Amino acid sequence: MSDLLERLRARGWRMTSQRRVVAEVLAGEHVHLTADEVHARAAERLPEIARATVYNTLGELVSLGEVVELSTDGRAKRYDPNAHRPHQHLVCTECGTIRDVRPSGDPLAVLPDSERYGFTVSKVDVTYRGRCPSCAG
Repeated sequence: MSDLLERLRARGWRMTSQRRVVAEVLAGEHVHLTADEVHARAAERLPEIARATVYNTLGELVSLGEVVELSTDGRAKRYDPNAHRPHQHLVCTECGTIRDVRPSGDPLAVLPDSERYGFTVSKVDVTYRGRCPSCAG
């Protein structure tokens, strides 16, 4: 069973066949699918699943904090199920491939107090950009 499915079951989230298949499609380490990609993969497993059901389920998962909604460079929003594992993202500027990365050190520690302007910083989102091996090749 995927980490996401386990977390949802632990929450007591009502697991309909449609919700389950969406969660199954999102399972994995470097999964960053668009809603349309989630729908296409879900429809392979459950042909009668409606696009609206996928969008609604993704919205619920984001609201619950179980999935992170990503937007990179004005492209379609993508959904990351690794919401409970601290990580940053590495994005290919050509093809849009996204990989999860875990740099060493605390990204909050990099910002000196003098640059915080009185803010109490609670979260850091860092996106590394470059060309993946396929595009650079």
